[in-house]
Amino acid sequence: MNYPVNEVFETIQGEGVFTGVPAIFVRLQGCPVGCAWCDTKQTWDVLEANKVSPEQVISVDGTIGRWANHSAQSLIAAFDAKGFTARHIVITGGEPCMYDLRELTETLHSQGFATQIETSGTFDINCADDTWVTVSPKVNMKGGYKVLAQVLNRANEIKHPIATENHIAELDELLQGIDISAKTICLQPISQKPRATELAMKVCIARNWRLSIQTHKYLNID
Repeated sequence: MNYPVNEVFETIQGEGVFTGVPAIFVRLQGCPVGCAWCDTKQTWDVLEANKVSPEQVISVDGTIGRWANHSAQSLIAAFDAKGFTARHIVITGGEPCMYDLRELTETLHSQGFATQIETSGTFDINCADDTWVTVSPKVNMKGGYKVLAQVLNRANEIKHPIATENHIAELDELLQGIDISAKTICLQPISQKPRATELAMKVCIARNWRLSIQTHKYLNID
């Protein structure tokens, strides 16, 4: 199976449970959710005019929205060719769960990699059973998609971007009826704003949740 890949690069995971872990990011093209603060809007549309050869999305700037088809096998070959050493693969987007990720994740696991998916929670998840699923619920976005209860139930980590008390209330409403006893709940201040960070810290302490800071932005890395 081929996947539309926007970019592939090796870096350090900057947020959530795996903060600080060396990782290979596989960013897929395509997302209809429409988050106003999205910092990868170039991944929204899969335009035929922007299709390039597979090698042109490996360790290159993905901000112009080009994409190429890659299979699990061709991605692993690209990792080897570039000398990547990380064993943690982050499948992100765009919205990666627009696609059936079972073949990709299962093949990666068979080759000794661990996988993590970063998703908005608005599409069903099809992946290997032991893939770590990080859901950042996107509520009332322009695309009109709903956060799915079955996705929240599957999530290992729920990482919610917040700026105001209303965002906390949104999360509380989403979590009604969801067993979170074995999940990690992270609050992530939007754009690192001081008031948002203060609020996130306060709620995390009160509820024994986890603060997620976008450390890659402080480190000025991808």
